[in-house]
Amino acid sequence: MELLLEPDLLDVTLRHALAGGAEFAEVFVEDRRSSSARLDDQRIEELVSGRERGAGIRVVNGDTTGFAHTADLSPRGLADAAAAAAAAARGGGAGVREFALAAPQTYDNDVVVLPDSVPKARKIELLKRADDAARSTGGAIRSVSASFAEGRRRILVANSDGLVATDERVRTRFYVQAVASGDTGMQTGYEAPGRTMGFEYYDEFAVEAIATKAARQALTLLDAVPAPSGKVPVVLMRGAGGVLFHEACGHGLEADLVERDASVFAGKVGAQVAARGVTLVDDGTFAKEWGTFGVDDEGQPARSNTLIDNGVLTDYMWDLVRARKAGRASSGNGRRETYQVLPMVRMTNTFLTSGDTDPDEIIADTEFGVYCVQLGGGQVNTATGDFVFGVTEGYLIENGEITRPIRPAQLIGNGPASLRDIDAIGNDFATWSGMCGKSGQSVPVSSGQPTLRVQNLTIGGTAS
Repeated sequence: MELLLEPDLLDVTLRHALAGGAEFAEVFVEDRRSSSARLDDQRIEELVSGRERGAGIRVVNGDTTGFAHTADLSPRGLADAAAAAAAAARGGGAGVREFALAAPQTYDNDVVVLPDSVPKARKIELLKRADDAARSTGGAIRSVSASFAEGRRRILVANSDGLVATDERVRTRFYVQAVASGDTGMQTGYEAPGRTMGFEYYDEFAVEAIATKAARQALTLLDAVPAPSGKVPVVLMRGAGGVLFHEACGHGLEADLVERDASVFAGKVGAQVAARGVTLVDDGTFAKEWGTFGVDDEGQPARSNTLIDNGVLTDYMWDLVRARKAGRASSGNGRRETYQVLPMVRMTNTFLTSGDTDPDEIIADTEFGVYCVQLGGGQVNTATGDFVFGVTEGYLIENGEITRPIRPAQLIGNGPASLRDIDAIGNDFATWSGMCGKSGQSVPVSSGQPTLRVQNLTIGGTAS
């Protein structure tokens, strides 16, 4: 792949950054293109495309980090940014101080489709097909929104350790939201798989299947009964609980939170933190998942990292700077949203590995409980592990069978306690795609797990 900056210019820029005697300098260059379209109530409401180019320069001097970014990739623009970052690093005192140069962004609303080889009309047809499929699922469907988002991101990372690395990431995602109306009011279904791939995404995910799944969820909820209240066994369908373990456990295994003593897992490497049989992995190389890449945003190769092995905490996730201080290798988890911000420790594709139990046996072995198919938004306290998540699609388990759908409810628990309370792990597996927010930055991730049962979780329902 052609370098975004010439090697000579990279060399000169790094020398400017190190001129004040800093111990480490890094240049991160990005060229990002994106496009999206949305169909709402059978009309195209939004077509957007944009392009963003620029560089972020980081200089580390002891405990002080200087950072500057610029959209001017000329020798003068890069030299000014390097000098600003170096000056900030020389200022003394621990912490991070950022210096932002002008960073204009240019949008081209005439360019709608990525990759360029696919005609716009073909993409719009996908939206219409999804709308038709959702509406044909049932007469109670009142509104449908369908959209796609595509992005192409090229990066170049060079640092004073001699590293030069490039990567190109093309991501595609298709969204459908359907709203149904009935005697119980309005109910919503939502489906949005994403993958790190181009237009071939639609060979794996038919838009009709995505739309039908969203519509059926909305229709099913029209017949929902109040959710139970109190502590019950919860069976998480494959993929459904991935976001729970991502939020309630994964963030607590990021080295920056551990370093700040803001993680319930701090100081527990080597300890039994989950039930035997529970293995948690973060893998930036995993298939074509939403959080997959070649190198991270510090130029480190993507890796598969086992965090919990058979219930024992084995490691945390690391970025390059913290790994250097600890005298160890980065785990390939340094990520940033754009060139305008510093990287931080972030998850990629985080999942619990499969067990050997038939999922049907897990259901049959549960006399009463809740079968969770989809989780919505939630809140997590990483210092304690306590969490609250919305159950957007769930069913009662009665006498070992999945029976009636339940209305939206709250799933309340504690991450480490939930890991310890897993008593059945299925031999199936699925993933969930989403955008993970942390300290104001959002990056694509996936999470996943097999069907599994947590013995004891609190359901905040409305049933008496």
